[in-house]
Amino acid sequence: MSRPPTFIPPSGTRALPLRTSRGVFAALEARPRRAEPRGTALLLPGYTGSKEDFIAMLVPLAEAGYRAVAVDGRGQYESDGPGSEQAYVQSELARDVHAQAVACGTPVHLVGHSLGGQIARAAALLDAAPFASLTLMSSGPAEVSPAQQQRIALLTQALGAMTMAEVWEAMQALDPPEDTDLDGAALRARWLRHDPAQLVATGRQLTGEPDRVAELAAAGLAVHVVSGTTDDTWPVPLIDKMAERLGAYRTVVEGAGHSPNTDRPEETAKTLAGFWDAL
Repeated sequence: MSRPPTFIPPSGTRALPLRTSRGVFAALEARPRRAEPRGTALLLPGYTGSKEDFIAMLVPLAEAGYRAVAVDGRGQYESDGPGSEQAYVQSELARDVHAQAVACGTPVHLVGHSLGGQIARAAALLDAAPFASLTLMSSGPAEVSPAQQQRIALLTQALGAMTMAEVWEAMQALDPPEDTDLDGAALRARWLRHDPAQLVATGRQLTGEPDRVAELAAAGLAVHVVSGTTDDTWPVPLIDKMAERLGAYRTVVEGAGHSPNTDRPEETAKTLAGFWDAL
């Protein structure tokens, strides 16, 4: 589970409802203070995550000249969603991304972390026109590693038999929280607001995602592949190979694991802005 440094929007960042043709999504936004934005970035969080996973990157991106908008997808944290798993099939989530991009003002630089990367890829394959570029952050070519598949299977089983509060307590017993400045109550509050149907449906996607790298390579979109030096969800050599197959710009953020956006936010923001500047 990602652990953002805070859930309180820092100075220069604001919370807002992103109103789209497919509903309202909770969002965080930062804008350049002294000039018109050079572009807009739309940031999609990963499995069990939220828009706050990008919270430490938003102001650095704005300082680099970009408007940055991070969203909770449907059924994630502060964005409402139906209680039906069918509402969270990948094609529906991809259409949400298109609506979010239109609401932000196309074309946008689309960034997806982990599960968010696979949803972003699906959106680009549905229609690449709304996107100026695509960044896949710690997101691999197909299904997650066998170890992560087992973890997701256990979580899915628990979600079918226990309340969200009971599942949280079980997860804490199995995987004690890291020593962090973030209040554990904030993480628990975020967890409790996720829709369990969303977690089950997207967990199924992560464990069964097909390899669509060739399709993406043929789409003609500028692609940036970012990861940390280590990753327990998709092995880094696999991410390297995916970048080669895509002909993508490749960045490894030193000292980061599966979440460069929270592990090394300023360095990650710098490499994203550098990629967009080069375009």
